[in-house]
Amino acid sequence: MLVAAFTVAVTSMAQQAPAGESRQQLVVTIVVDQLRTDYVEMLRNRFGKEGFNRLIDRGAYIENLHFDIVQPDIANTTAMLFTGAFPGVNGIAGEKIYRFATRQPDYSLSDPGKIGNFTNETFSPAALQVSTLADELRAATQYGMVHSIATDAQQAIIMAGHAANSAFWISDIDGKWATTTYYKEVPKPVADSNYKQPLATRLDTMVWHPSLRPEQYCDIATHKQYTRFGHTFAKNDRDRFVRFKHSPLANEEVTRMAMEYITALRLGKRGTTDMLCIGLTAAPYDFSGDGCNTIELQDTYLKLDAQIARLLQSIDTAVGLQNTLVVLASTGYYTDNSPYDERLCIPSGEFYPSRAISLLNMYLMAMHGNGEWVSGYYNGSFYLNRDLIKSKGLDLSAVRAKSSEFLRQMSGVSAAYHYEEILNNPSGAEAHRLHRCMVPSVAGDVTIEVAAGWRIVENERTKHKQVRMVRYNAISTPAFIMARGVVPRRISAPVEATTLAPSVSSILRVRSPNAAREMPLSLH
Repeated sequence: MLVAAFTVAVTSMAQQAPAGESRQQLVVTIVVDQLRTDYVEMLRNRFGKEGFNRLIDRGAYIENLHFDIVQPDIANTTAMLFTGAFPGVNGIAGEKIYRFATRQPDYSLSDPGKIGNFTNETFSPAALQVSTLADELRAATQYGMVHSIATDAQQAIIMAGHAANSAFWISDIDGKWATTTYYKEVPKPVADSNYKQPLATRLDTMVWHPSLRPEQYCDIATHKQYTRFGHTFAKNDRDRFVRFKHSPLANEEVTRMAMEYITALRLGKRGTTDMLCIGLTAAPYDFSGDGCNTIELQDTYLKLDAQIARLLQSIDTAVGLQNTLVVLASTGYYTDNSPYDERLCIPSGEFYPSRAISLLNMYLMAMHGNGEWVSGYYNGSFYLNRDLIKSKGLDLSAVRAKSSEFLRQMSGVSAAYHYEEILNNPSGAEAHRLHRCMVPSVAGDVTIEVAAGWRIVENERTKHKQVRMVRYNAISTPAFIMARGVVPRRISAPVEATTLAPSVSSILRVRSPNAAREMPLSLH
């Protein structure tokens, strides 16, 4: 088990807070998608004093929050943070899953039984199979409010959990604050924004300009030191809301709404403990045009720091930071699709899932007769036609094993595992990580690893062609916990991400989420 450099121990509730000390009045949890420790450290001297630097100086700073799962994304990592459990236990295998009925990928939290509010999207937390940090706080306080806001729909819902008052996100279609009818409340700040000052009426006036001169950023290539960017979101751009949500300007919108929640709803001032969950982004901006987004990424961090400072100042004014537990954590991964320059001669290749499906289908036809033996592929997993296999009287596990053997021989495939290998006592570190992420009801029949440096090319015959560079680099990602009684310190050794929820629960003196097995960190 990975532990922090300082002593990680089982601590009693009495040790976690001095006798007679009341629980914090407000809990603010901030999840920043793809936040990296190395960028926080690199830009510390360019940050102000009241954002990241305040969290570093006044709280526990975990330099490496370790998730240790395959194919991390914004949904499954957020679920780990809030449940203290791995995807195979909490039910959130990833942002999307393959639906056997439609033979298409679909959002994990998609729920046709619910209606969208300010959106046509239909979501609910039904797929989340365990309790969350927000659920446990709501249960412990009974009258405490829990609200969640983010740019991403599923992140907002996962942070809110099952028992929250509301969860809102920014719609990809019209930029409105959207939710699902699963949650019953529409806070006044959201209604005012949607009806009186919707994002759609303001977006074409927004421009993302750099905060510094090009030469003031760190480690910038010479050719980029003479250019300044200015990203806009024009009305005639059908993807303008998607582009906006991937820019740091979206953090400003979310922060503004968070500040309005705190004041309008009197969070932390109602005689009980309230919780506000906030989703922000530090993801690379993939719409820069020239494939080099180094300046944009650093500027995202500078603007993110400014928004964190605004939020902390607002909390201090309305509630008092001494009465607030602030938790900020990364989602623990980083996407980098920038290709290598061919002149570097780094080994590479292209893997086409559609061609792999065709070859596997031909192989199975040669063995078992004509038919559509492969139903589909999604995110590294192949899904066999289980109805056809059953109708032929074949053993499904044997067909899976043969398919896995065949796929292992394809160019660009470094490993392949069939369902039973992953489910039953897996051997090897990679198979064990796959086991942690396996939700049996939606798992593929064969899961492959594509070789590092290769490009996965999907939908190659359509205008929505997608190319993803395969990288297995470990990225250090941070977490911060700042609260009354938490001793400021820097924790350099890796800490399991599943430890965060029990640690926060311990500070609050509430039960850990019901699937969380890790003991809390001793932070006092």
